[in-house]
Amino acid sequence: MKKILLMTLAIVLLASCSIDTTKKEFNKTALSWYHKITNAIAANDLDKADEYYLSMRSEHTKSPLLQSTMMILAHAHMDKEEYQLASYYFKEYNKRFAVGDRQEYAEFMTLKAAFLGIRDTNKDQKLMMDTITNANKFLYTYPSSQYNHLVNTILVRLKMSQILLNENVASLYNRVGKEDAAKIYRTKNQSSSIKMSDISKPDDSILNKVTKVFN
Repeated sequence: MKKILLMTLAIVLLASCSIDTTKKEFNKTALSWYHKITNAIAANDLDKADEYYLSMRSEHTKSPLLQSTMMILAHAHMDKEEYQLASYYFKEYNKRFAVGDRQEYAEFMTLKAAFLGIRDTNKDQKLMMDTITNANKFLYTYPSSQYNHLVNTILVRLKMSQILLNENVASLYNRVGKEDAAKIYRTKNQSSSIKMSDISKPDDSILNKVTKVFN
């Protein structure tokens, strides 16, 4: 009986310690959360940094530190090639804090993150088309932007990738005797200002090569 009581007490004490430890992760000042986030990033623990950010955001929704924290986390995820998470932070920053030049920068970085997040043109076709649409929108919205030469590079590379993808699909249909289907995909390319004859098919993916320009 005594052994059972001791075991029960030990379990209760462990549970209490666990609860106390958990409590320490709440009700902190915005500056405390900011330091924990930057320390986690320095330790290369972005998962923990993201958790701290969620706590900071829920406890200090109007803190001016949120603005710089979002941008720090966005760039940290970019550096780690976690482009979806980077895009999330850039979009959140854009919604809450971006005006004027900051909005232009946040929208460009969101576009850049989406572009770099395209790894496989076969699997990421929707992301590729959405990025083309957003690149065109950016050029229309900011006709004199300092980022336009990079946005144009993104746009041209994506269009080239789309043309090569359409041609590859058309060739596949030709090989299996589906000429009508092949014609549909080649017709898509005819409306583009870039032609197949303008493209030298690279040994490596176009997207992989152009990534070096942005990193």
